[in-house]
Formats: sequence, C-alpha cells, structure tokens
Amino acid sequence: QVQLVESGGGLVQAGGSLRLSCAVSGRALNWFSIAWFRQAPGKEREFVAAIRWSERTTLYSDSTKGRFTISRDNAENTVYLQMNSLELEDTAAYYCAARPLSPTMAANEYNNWGQGTQVTVSS
Repeated sequence: QVQLVESGGGLVQAGGSLRLSCAVSGRALNWFSIAWFRQAPGKEREFVAAIRWSERTTLYSDSTKGRFTISRDNAENTVYLQMNSLELEDTAAYYCAARPLSPTMAANEYNNWGQGTQVTVSS
C-alpha cells in the first residue's frame, strides 16, 4: 500500500510557473510508478505525467510535454511536477497516483490516490 499527499497548488497568472509535490510513503517503492493526473470541473480525469520510481522512466501527455517536468527525490520520497508556461486550460485539481511496475496513462490502472491540490491559472 502506498500513501500519497499532494501540495503546492495555488493561484498563478498565465505564463507563470508552479511546482507541485507528492509526498510518497509505503513499502517497496522501487516497484511502483507515480503519476500526476488532473481534473477540471465537468471533465474527465486526464493523465499529465508519470515516472517509474526505480528507473526514472518518464511518460508525458501531448498537452504538457515540453512545459511540465516530472521528477523524484529518493531522499525526500517526493515526486515533483514542475509546471512552466501555464495556460488557462491547465486550471484543474491535480492528483498523484501510484501503481505497481510501469507507468501508464489510464487512470483506472492506478489504485492509490492522493486527495488532490487545486491549480488555478488566471489571465
């Protein structure tokens, strides 16, 4: 079982940057991949990025590739999502999630979720 706690959300102007953190706890983290998803009101949960804990293999959605960077800090047991050049369309609740083995883009393949952190991008 993996526990996840997100932080770092807030209000930012379009074009600005924000870094989200996902504190990860549990056993055998090397077997897991950690992903970021987001969900805007009235929309389905959308994959953002993922990283495999042991190999640092990363996966990005087309909408965030080149603007967002996922990374992890083993010493802090934390996964980060650095978000640059933020757009109004990035406004959403952001969630981190965990699944065993390789990362995927499908939300229903992740069985541990955090409570989410809100990101609001203003014009």
